Amino acid sequence: MPLLHALAETTRHADLAVRTGVVRELSGLVIEASGPDAVLGEVCSIAVRDQAAPLLAEVVGMRGGRVMLMPYGTSQGLAPGCEVTATGDVPTVAVGDGLLGRVVDGFGHALDGRPDPITRTHRPVKGKPLNPMHRPRITDVMETGVRTIDALLTLGKGQRVGIFAGSGVGKSTLLGMVARHVRADVNVIALIGERGREVREFIDKQLGPDGLARSVVVVATSDQPALARLRAARAAMAIAEHFRDEGRQVLLTMDSVTRFAMARREVGLSAGEPPTARGYTPSVFAELPELCERCGTAASGGSITALLTVLVEGDDLNEPVTDCLRATLDGHIVLSRQIANQGQYPAIDVLKSVSRLMPDLVPPDVLAQAVKVVECLASLDRNRQLVDIGAYERGTNAALDRALSIEPALLAFLRQAEGGVARDSALQQLSALLKGTP
Repeated sequence: MPLLHALAETTRHADLAVRTGVVRELSGLVIEASGPDAVLGEVCSIAVRDQAAPLLAEVVGMRGGRVMLMPYGTSQGLAPGCEVTATGDVPTVAVGDGLLGRVVDGFGHALDGRPDPITRTHRPVKGKPLNPMHRPRITDVMETGVRTIDALLTLGKGQRVGIFAGSGVGKSTLLGMVARHVRADVNVIALIGERGREVREFIDKQLGPDGLARSVVVVATSDQPALARLRAARAAMAIAEHFRDEGRQVLLTMDSVTRFAMARREVGLSAGEPPTARGYTPSVFAELPELCERCGTAASGGSITALLTVLVEGDDLNEPVTDCLRATLDGHIVLSRQIANQGQYPAIDVLKSVSRLMPDLVPPDVLAQAVKVVECLASLDRNRQLVDIGAYERGTNAALDRALSIEPALLAFLRQAEGGVARDSALQQLSALLKGTP
């Protein structure tokens, strides 16, 4: 009897009819089809002429009685009359320990020349944010191995932080430094819209074999369709959620969330959404907070600490995506082109950066120490021109005199060629620096 009940339940929910349609029009990135009877987000297969494998596409909208689809691959060979079949599937990705040490695409297929990872569990790529009342408070420090972050911009396990910078200022280098040395159980790294050359370079040079061994790298290069880039970002998030639900401490790094927003803009414009600020569609500003809210702590005891790089267009920190994420995240680390041009790496602009959780994570003496450093940097920044032209006379301003006396040691502290400095050691170095002792 239990078997009969199980069969009856399976039959009741089974799709007993094949839902098909026909391609009618191809406009830009969008395929318009009359039918099939599909729902938003459902995956459909399209029989392409002279190709054995069908083209997979996702339903992104409905208009005028037609279904609008966007393909995951190239639409070459597509023509009016091609049959469209609804699969009844929603996008999912394989999750589990079999992914550790692997480089995969948004579908979970291997990109590292090895067989596809073997996993037993699949998870929908579009997860749901947790109930805010079920989230434990963030109380534990996440050590990154980067002195400036650990001592002056302390992060917590489950915190969501943006790394804001223009192109070529060192975002990927900083991410690699953190990924190699952070004290987390699992790294999930999403490379979205990156150049193909940079992907290999990041894995070999920035991440290294030791970093890769405890990491899952999800890749969608810039030449892939917008939907494939979106899927890779969502798949990385789903993989991180799986490890968090197992009680592990996960570091999710995404480079870059701006290219995720650009891909979402492509999809939205193709589906007929009206452009708003700088051409971004309303769905972009709806999905960015949704993506961020999937990170954080969980009742399992695990957490997802997110480091999301934001490509600041034209170095304008008030452009729409940057402004939206700065308001959504729990802190921001700003990389300055001016500081980078002075040879200081990582080029973190401490005065423009903030960790909103640092006051809750560190004791008062550590917080006071960070405040002193900020005061010194602010004093130097305000009076830089005066000092450089020789118009300042020592003894006029005690705070500036103090800042000038520790400036060389402070700049040496902020520079770091390699990660891996223990947080306790960084705090001791900073304390000695402020006391004026070697």
